Amino acid sequence: MRRIFAFSVLLAACISAASAQTYPDRSIKVLVPYPAGGPTDIVARSITQVLSTDLGQSVIVENQPGAGGRLAMKMVARSAPDGYTLLLGGTNNNAITPAVYKQLDFDAANDFAPVAAVATDSLVLVINPAVPAKTLAELVAYAKANPGKLSSGGGVGISPHFLLEFVRVKSGTNILFVPYRGAAPAMNDVIGGQIQIHASAKSLLLPQIQASKLRALAVASAERWPELPDVPTLREAGMDGFPTAVWYGLLAPAGTPAPVIAKLNATVNARLKTADMKASLAKLSLDARPMSAQEFGAVLTEDMRQWAALAQQTGIKLTD
Repeated sequence: MRRIFAFSVLLAACISAASAQTYPDRSIKVLVPYPAGGPTDIVARSITQVLSTDLGQSVIVENQPGAGGRLAMKMVARSAPDGYTLLLGGTNNNAITPAVYKQLDFDAANDFAPVAAVATDSLVLVINPAVPAKTLAELVAYAKANPGKLSSGGGVGISPHFLLEFVRVKSGTNILFVPYRGAAPAMNDVIGGQIQIHASAKSLLLPQIQASKLRALAVASAERWPELPDVPTLREAGMDGFPTAVWYGLLAPAGTPAPVIAKLNATVNARLKTADMKASLAKLSLDARPMSAQEFGAVLTEDMRQWAALAQQTGIKLTD
């Protein structure tokens, strides 16, 4: 029996090695859990364009919004573990989803295999310029003096939602949160004045801030952004305790052969280390983060701990 078992293990290893040697021999699909135009979509398209060249096969982005990102996650979790269906996930999906949903029809921690980190982003809190506040403290004072007049909005159960609720809880204000299907439509509405407060990623909002379409009050990062040197961090604004980075990366269904993951990881990392790719991501206000699949997995584990604690603090719990 031991010889049969040893032979089976050896055969499986040989098959995995062979699959890596021929992988990929057809197009790869990368599912994005949110609509086109948002930060996750931006990251997905920035990496898939170059992966198509490096892997010699088409790498196609497929936007699958719905159920707060869970639809795409379920589709990937139930896909064949062969490296041809991937998830552009990270903080919002693999760390925050299990923190806010009690019942999931997949295991956010164990149904996915980390493949490669791609980039980090950070968040910024913005308001419509018509709101008479130049600082976060002034916004809090205005909200308290005008109950029911201000509303915030964004995608539900993702990091910007947490930032908006974190500010609400910390400040003791009663600001209504309006749910949106994604970051892009919420951004359009705060610019248009349908809502007054919004939060999203640097990659999405910085151009709107620089064009004076939105006013930045605080950045959720360890240091001030070089592009906005006069805008304080949340800690400087008196609201410490919020994570300072949002991670994006590729994940595969659990059980994907290790050689396939290793090939994808090496391909992504090699590209992220190039000056061209670093510059390309920097133009999108993203920081390239090459690391091993194991290191990326450790990052997501720590992310899960941090965001679970924030879910308790803000009271964010979702049921559908």
